[in-house]
Amino acid sequence: MALSAVAIGFAAQGLAPQPYASGHGELLEALVDAPAPAQDTQAEAETLRRVQSQRLGLREPAAGRPLDLEIRVALLRAGGSPSLSADAPWQLIGRDGRLLEQGEANQAVDGSWSAEASEAWLQAPGGQLLVNGQPYAGRLRLIREGNGLLVVNHLPLETYVASVVGAEMPSSWNMEALRAQAVAARSYALAHMARPASRHWHLGDTTRWQAYRGLVSSNGRTRQAAGSTAGLILSYQGGIVESLYAANRQITLEAHGHLGASMSQHGAQDLASQGLRYNEILGRYYQGASLARLKAGAS
Repeated sequence: MALSAVAIGFAAQGLAPQPYASGHGELLEALVDAPAPAQDTQAEAETLRRVQSQRLGLREPAAGRPLDLEIRVALLRAGGSPSLSADAPWQLIGRDGRLLEQGEANQAVDGSWSAEASEAWLQAPGGQLLVNGQPYAGRLRLIREGNGLLVVNHLPLETYVASVVGAEMPSSWNMEALRAQAVAARSYALAHMARPASRHWHLGDTTRWQAYRGLVSSNGRTRQAAGSTAGLILSYQGGIVESLYAANRQITLEAHGHLGASMSQHGAQDLASQGLRYNEILGRYYQGASLARLKAGAS
């Protein structure tokens, strides 16, 4: 994983889930299996949780219906003058719902729309959107910024997680390592959805965040890793853990040692090869955390 420049320490990672967009209500709410212990038993409970996470792995919450969340990812690597198209007929819609432009499969967006509108939506129902020739799912929000263009990919969270897993780990690795990566990537993403980088987007696709390559890095195995852990995140005292990780133990110590817990990806693969399940792998690296399942807020 590329090193995060915005990561904070594990002990301070209790990020209170907050609404991140109108229409979602109180959306980010970590559902932890057990109720919080009384104040006078907090330290004892924390010690017990650490021991259990080391020996048994993190306890899996009861099954639940995954939330249909949308994440907003700024495609910063695309640059300010990207080529835009789709592999199917596409439409460019203005903020007011007006059709600004349309084209056939592989026909490029000509960019003339920006002379009369400050932003637009590129969509291709049933197809894939192309940014500099690379395929993306969901929709693209195009925002004019000075003489350039900011492209923001709006897509389902689990589609995003499947892409991150494939960009961060070889998809041929042990499935339990991929599943551990999926939970860590989802938790990291949710932390930024609760604390977005911009009013227009939650996080970017550059080395400041976690790797995201659109549909290029998504395949059957990465989708299986995301789907089999759908909705699961790492939680600490009811908040979302911004789960740091890096390629190996040396990098995790050098980059994240002063911040707290961090997962070694090669270490996760080694543990999976020894027969450990994803929750046991996560328990080794994020001691004191719990596995939680997201649910919609009461309102």
